[in-house]
Amino acid sequence: MAIIRLLVIIVIFLIFLASQLYWFRRIREWGEKLIPNRQLRRALAGAGAIIYILLFAYQIAWSRRSGTPTRLTWEAAVFQAPFQAWLIGSMLGFVLALLIWTGGRLARFAASCYRKAQARREAPSSLQASELGSRQRRRFLEQTAMMLSATPFVASAYGLVYGRVDLETTHQRIKLARLPKAFHGFRIAQLSDIHIGPFMTAKEVRNYVSITNRLRPDLVVLTGDFITWDPLTQEDVVDALAGLKAPFGLYGCLGNHELWADVEGSITEMFARRGIRMLRNTAAPIPSHGEKLNLIGVDYQSRRRFGPPGVRLVPQYLRGVDRLMMPDTVNILLSHNPNTFDRAAELGIDLSLAGHTHGGQVTLEFIHPDLSPSRLITDYVRGLFRKDASQLYVNRGIGTIFVPIRLGAPPEITLFELVREG
Repeated sequence: MAIIRLLVIIVIFLIFLASQLYWFRRIREWGEKLIPNRQLRRALAGAGAIIYILLFAYQIAWSRRSGTPTRLTWEAAVFQAPFQAWLIGSMLGFVLALLIWTGGRLARFAASCYRKAQARREAPSSLQASELGSRQRRRFLEQTAMMLSATPFVASAYGLVYGRVDLETTHQRIKLARLPKAFHGFRIAQLSDIHIGPFMTAKEVRNYVSITNRLRPDLVVLTGDFITWDPLTQEDVVDALAGLKAPFGLYGCLGNHELWADVEGSITEMFARRGIRMLRNTAAPIPSHGEKLNLIGVDYQSRRRFGPPGVRLVPQYLRGVDRLMMPDTVNILLSHNPNTFDRAAELGIDLSLAGHTHGGQVTLEFIHPDLSPSRLITDYVRGLFRKDASQLYVNRGIGTIFVPIRLGAPPEITLFELVREG
């Protein structure tokens, strides 16, 4: 599996290099057509190259800076977001252009074979007309291919400006055979993958908190990745989420970014001071009218080398969770990583709630289910899954990572309604 991931990284890097060379060439060709003055073209090309290099260097410097802002700054809006949208659009556009080019070559080869087979039956004048029509069709196809390959740039801009904030509130009915009568109709709201920063500001998080409160949940759960890389952002995200309200309490688990940023202990204490309990390999029975359901939370667990060097791996998912389970009632697991679901099903956990994947974030699953980057790390990308008597829901989260773009995976707040099966 590690070799496969390495090969995928190499392929992506090669696509990146090829895409940049491809679009530089296309821009040069357009410049030759639109700008007759050769000296002016060279001056503009040189200025463009300098701007590109500076913006690329800025992206690297930004990723290493400390003190990540939790508000939208002019640097992020002017320098960071547009360049990242360019990178995504240029790579997708190049892949699309390559597919169109390959399809065109195959079609021309087939047409050539057909024409040669029919050559003896047609008059010379007919052949000339056919060749003329062929050249016209070829020019039309080239122009069409260029237009189609530019579509990802429009899609990237859409994902940046609109797709990133196009929130969906998902209402999910969950049937549970062991649900106590007192919890029939119980409502749980789930938020995940906040990733507070310049493109998920503290103000935006408070807006999502208000939306969640208007759903009037009985209980709220938060399934990790409150920050991205910067430990200095943890206080702002805790303060923003502290406005959540639910009569049966606010609970959560930690994600891989809390682990990677080494803030698991500090952010847990901050949440506790604001009335939000992080369940770190522990359980919290939720009582109602003499009955209970059991809420279990675990820290981020992984059996794959994913993330910075030195990150802890577990020999087995959910080790010790069996001791936290309650018999004869519903056990609900909060686990940021959906890959724990197979083990949860073996243990007989009724419902697992996870995040981590962002639903793919930039995905083409509407074309084919495998066209999602999250497929590299899990089979459980988004939505509801069932295995034996267990169920898993993977929330798409509300934040973004790497690029502030969402395509085919809008942000999500999930409201579950628990009902007794049968």
